[in-house]
Amino acid sequence: MKGTVLLYTLIALGHLMPMVELAKLLSKKGMSVTLVIVDLLKDSSSFTSKTISRLSTANPTISFHVIPPATEGEGIDHLFKILQEANTPLSYLLQSISETSSVCAVVLDMFCTCALDVARQLNIPAYLFYTSGAYDLAMDIYFPTLDKNLDNSIVEIGNRLLHVPGLPPIPGSHLPDHLHQKNSPVYKTFINIYQRFVQYDGMLVNTFESLEKKAVEALRAGLCFPGGYTPPVYCIGPLISVPEKKEEERHECLVWLDMQPRKSVVFLSFGSMGSFPEQQLREIATGLENSGQRFLWVVRSPTIANRLKRLDPQDKPDLQAILPEGFIDRTKDRGMVVKQWAPQVEVLNHESVGAFVTHCGWNSILEATMAGVPMIGWPMYAEQKLNKIYLVEEMKVAVDMKGYDEDIVVAKEVEDKVKLIMESEESRVIRERMETMREKAVEALRECGSSHTALEDFLKAVRKDDVPC
Repeated sequence: MKGTVLLYTLIALGHLMPMVELAKLLSKKGMSVTLVIVDLLKDSSSFTSKTISRLSTANPTISFHVIPPATEGEGIDHLFKILQEANTPLSYLLQSISETSSVCAVVLDMFCTCALDVARQLNIPAYLFYTSGAYDLAMDIYFPTLDKNLDNSIVEIGNRLLHVPGLPPIPGSHLPDHLHQKNSPVYKTFINIYQRFVQYDGMLVNTFESLEKKAVEALRAGLCFPGGYTPPVYCIGPLISVPEKKEEERHECLVWLDMQPRKSVVFLSFGSMGSFPEQQLREIATGLENSGQRFLWVVRSPTIANRLKRLDPQDKPDLQAILPEGFIDRTKDRGMVVKQWAPQVEVLNHESVGAFVTHCGWNSILEATMAGVPMIGWPMYAEQKLNKIYLVEEMKVAVDMKGYDEDIVVAKEVEDKVKLIMESEESRVIRERMETMREKAVEALRECGSSHTALEDFLKAVRKDDVPC
């Protein structure tokens, strides 16, 4: 009976796409792979169906299943309610698969940790797939220990430095918003999730060892875990979606990049959930114009409250209405503004791109690392402020955009940082560091590299034998 691995995640692209890459790797290794995705909004069904149809067509060896939301609502509390309700259909699906296949393991996105209950009830090994890096994982696992030693909420301690094994000192204000209010229901939910990480049979992390050496060592030494217990840590990244090259389907921005000098373009993109109010968009535009640099800028519609609705591909901005009057005409010879989306991996790997202004989402960091492109960090939400600290202070492959943690980043700051990353002596040193890190990433993925070996070790564990994969 062929072994099956079931992967379980939610529709958010930053979580879904790395899981798809993991599914592809496991399928290539001869595993039968089922990828289950929890939809989050009933009115997102069109987006979900199109996304899954595209992925299924491109990956015929992977079986895709969607669990629709049982109830409607918004906010992170509702997200966890949906995931808890999804345990029942997940259990039925696993029992159905078990009738024709041996389920070797389930691999759960961190947000889906409540599904550990299903795995334990069915006596199936369960592994965490952490789509961010080891740095963030160490913080999450150690946070319940911090919580016991904090009398006040994070929001009250402000920039007081917190000390976590394997990490540089972290200002309290840079923790994700959901950890700011000590007694809130969301806070307690995340504490419970982090405490349950030690119950996994192992943890797969989308990173490579030399990228986050100190954090990986702290995790494996048990320094972050209560009692020092450490489930095995498998650093299997970077997992990046590399599109097939089809000249007839090239995005117009790639054609524009073909006409620009080598390493001359600043690329600005802030992820599938990242959007700004109109005032901030105008400040960015003014800064880019005054910098005199070439740029490729992905602009999403101004901020709306419901983040999931920002995924709507039809929600395209009216550039003439939201950008300064005449901006597009004045910069047309050296700049391009793209609505909603651009093929980020292809853009970052284009020889014309010299720098990346990013929200510091982990997938974007890995993509920039694999392309060897230095970054300007502009964190916006979730763990991105933590990632910014790591990029700027530990890796030293980025500079930060001052004012990211205030109401507005002014045009002069945008202008100055774009000039710095493109023209200064400091940028030359950053570029050299980034190229070194790119080489280490490539080495990790090669046969016998650290990430390749980690994946082999994981496969041996789920197959429960000593035969090389």
